[in-house]
Amino acid sequence: MQDLSLHILDLVENSISAGAKRIEIRVVEDSKKDMLTIELKDNGKGMSKEMVSKVLDPFVTTRTTRRVGLGLSLFAHAARSCSGEAKIESQRGKGTRVVGTFQLSHIDMKPWGSMVDTLIILIAGNPEIDFFYHHLKGGFEYTLDTREIKKELGDVLISNPDVINLLRGNLKDNLNKIGID
Repeated sequence: MQDLSLHILDLVENSISAGAKRIEIRVVEDSKKDMLTIELKDNGKGMSKEMVSKVLDPFVTTRTTRRVGLGLSLFAHAARSCSGEAKIESQRGKGTRVVGTFQLSHIDMKPWGSMVDTLIILIAGNPEIDFFYHHLKGGFEYTLDTREIKKELGDVLISNPDVINLLRGNLKDNLNKIGID
């Protein structure tokens, strides 16, 4: 995968496949420490300790449709390629937490890609799931919580095209302020 947003999309799709109903994505860009941290946490079915110890191997997967599971291993590789690392914590019945760290200035640092499109695809395609996105960069902080949005919408679905267009505009305006699509 060429973009960080696609890595995030893939990790979130894993969470959705694991039955998560609440998915949190937290991003911290710290230029002083020259570090990017991407954390994804879900309340899905989780994994056994044995599976967690093997999950970064591309030839280990829980899927029955194919025998490889590249998402986590590619994310870990992207982090290691930038003098970082990926850590996975999981507990059966409680969920999973994936954290990747990257050296921001590393020559192999991947571009962001379109976080706006990634988040819109996830929200519009999975209106029954609550998404929390938090991005911190320098003095700028942006949070999107679909639980709060759904409360405000009342009977209007978050997947309503008018709502999606408003969300797209909000995301674009705010993420552009920190240099992300």
